[in-house]
Amino acid sequence: MVDKRVAFDFALQFSNGGGLQGQGFRLDIDGDTISDEDLAAYIIQDLRLLMVGKVDILNKQIIDEQHKRKSRPKNASLAKSNVCVVDLSHTIENGMVTYKGLPAPIVCDHISHLQSRTSYAPGTEFQIGRINMVANTGTYIDTPYHRYPSGADLSATPLPNMAQLPGVVVRATGVEGRAIDWANFAAIDLSGRAVLVNTSWDRHWRTDRYFEGHPFLTEAAATYLRDQGAALVGIDSLNIDDTNNPTRPVHSILLAAGIPIVEHLTNLSALPIDGFAFSAVPPKIVAMGTFPVRAHAILKTATLE
Repeated sequence: MVDKRVAFDFALQFSNGGGLQGQGFRLDIDGDTISDEDLAAYIIQDLRLLMVGKVDILNKQIIDEQHKRKSRPKNASLAKSNVCVVDLSHTIENGMVTYKGLPAPIVCDHISHLQSRTSYAPGTEFQIGRINMVANTGTYIDTPYHRYPSGADLSATPLPNMAQLPGVVVRATGVEGRAIDWANFAAIDLSGRAVLVNTSWDRHWRTDRYFEGHPFLTEAAATYLRDQGAALVGIDSLNIDDTNNPTRPVHSILLAAGIPIVEHLTNLSALPIDGFAFSAVPPKIVAMGTFPVRAHAILKTATLE
C-alpha cells in the first residue's frame, strides 16, 4: 500500500489579536484524505497554541509519499495516561428507600423532551429534571455541619478533604459480630488517607435485610482513626454508627475533627487494598451538611510506550 501525505498551507488568527502563517507543510496521514478541521486541530495541538480564533487550511493536496514519522498505535496518547475508574456509588431511583423513616426521592420531569419541542427548532429538544429528596439519599457524604451547628457545611468543607485522596481498603467481611474495633486498623498507615471499610453489607441494598443488624465502627475505632490522621472514612453499610446508640459516637468523634464520612458505599470488593485515589465530592451548598455523591476510585494501571 502506498503511503499518503497531505501538503498544505495555513493561516491562523488568534482571538486576542495577531496571527500565524505556514507554507508547504507536509503531514503523514492514514487513508486517502483528511478534513480541514482535523488538520486545524493537529496544528493547534502540535504547536501547543492557545486562544486560537480561526484556522484556514489552504492549497491542500493529497500526495503519494513515504511517511516520515514513526508509526504509533492508535490512541497511544490515551494509553500513556491509562487509568481504571471504579464506581462506588448506589444509583438513585424514584421511590427507593435509603434509610427507614426518611422519605424516598421523587424523580420526575420538570420539562420533558416532548414538552420542550414547542420551544425549539424541529429536531431539537431538551429535558430538565426535578428531584425532591432528603439529603441522606443513596451514597452520601457527611460533613461536620451534619452533626455540629458550627461545623463546616458542604460549601465550606475543603475539596482536598473529599477529592483525590490516597485510599486504603480495610477488609472487615470476616469480623465476628457487628462491631468493627480499632485493632482492625492498627496494621495500616492511615495518615492523610481515605479509609474505606469493606463489610460487603451492600449486598443487601434495596432489601429489608439492609436495615437490620448492619456492621458499624466502635467508639474506640473512631478515636483511633482520628488520632492516626485519617482524612476521610467510608463504609458500605447502613450507618457507620450503631443506630441503637443515640449518642452516635463515631459521627461525633470524626466530624468534630473535620473528618468527612461517606456512608452506603458499594463495590469496595472491586478495589485493591491500596494504590488508588478516592473522591466523593458533593455540590457546594450553604447550610447543608449531607448530600449524595458519585463516589469513585481511580486506579493506576500499566502504561503503554
